[in-house]
Amino acid sequence: MDKRKLGSSGPTASAIGLGCMGMSDFYGPADRSESIATIHAALDAGITLLDTGDFYGMGHNEMLIGEALKGRDRDSLQISVKFGALRAPDRNWLGYDSRPVAVRNFLSYSLQRLGVDHIDIYRPARLDPSVPIEDTIGAIADMIKAGYVKYIGLSEVGSETIRRAHAVHPIADLQIEYSLISRGIERDILKTCRELGIGITAYGVLARGLISGHWSKERSGSADFRKMSPRFQGNNLDVNLTLVEKLRAIAHRLGATPAQVAIAWVAAQGDDIVPLVGARRRDRLAEALGALAVSLTREDLAELAKAFPPGAAAGERYPESQLVHMDSERPLTA
Repeated sequence: MDKRKLGSSGPTASAIGLGCMGMSDFYGPADRSESIATIHAALDAGITLLDTGDFYGMGHNEMLIGEALKGRDRDSLQISVKFGALRAPDRNWLGYDSRPVAVRNFLSYSLQRLGVDHIDIYRPARLDPSVPIEDTIGAIADMIKAGYVKYIGLSEVGSETIRRAHAVHPIADLQIEYSLISRGIERDILKTCRELGIGITAYGVLARGLISGHWSKERSGSADFRKMSPRFQGNNLDVNLTLVEKLRAIAHRLGATPAQVAIAWVAAQGDDIVPLVGARRRDRLAEALGALAVSLTREDLAELAKAFPPGAAAGERYPESQLVHMDSERPLTA
């Protein structure tokens, strides 16, 4: 497994990370035994970066990872945890809490559920508009001094917030959606991160399965997050599946699958970028790992750029009700 360093101040991790969210939440039922087997297969393949959030399944995902890591070399891994999202008993969203006292509280529960004595990368899941980012980062920095956290990350924030946070304490990486059909990071956020020496952990590299080559209109009734996603609805889905057929044709020529080419494209955007794959099953993980063997030439990248220009996808990547909470989606100011 190749390694990539997360920013100038962050850890060195595997070239691909495993996003564990779907094993507990948002994409319908998951098999616990298969989830743990998938985590084990990832570790055996050399994946060292595991990404989770304390609100994934309201703690379920952290406990699942904790169970999977029993007997494993924890110190060889990088566990990334997002915090701050508030949820009700009916699973609906209540907002975000990134106050310094909340940072310490959330961290305490995560350490317990994961069964570890420290978290490698700790990050607010979204910007809390009622708390200055400096206060949140300062509180995490205090936890670094106390030995409970190693590095600070950010998630879905814009350039101004990144700069303010980085001025308080070095930021290891920004976690943000990045794929052939989600290119917003290229407007200015990627440039800002590179200027400051901040790595990128890219989630949604398959656009929640939309560009994996496995999605079809027949699956669109699935009772999960995608049922509400604009890109999976109506005419938007028709347009986006047409894009996938372009990807399928390119992948066929390369002797790969659409998912493998999509992952390889993200990885090819820079050595400072680590794609997170959200595999819930061992077969999907094996397919994703095959992306490591896909070498895209300059000509291949040009062909993909022509097939997937920025803005090619139909529909926003999140429903409007969620986009309003995403600092990374704020319009650029002069």
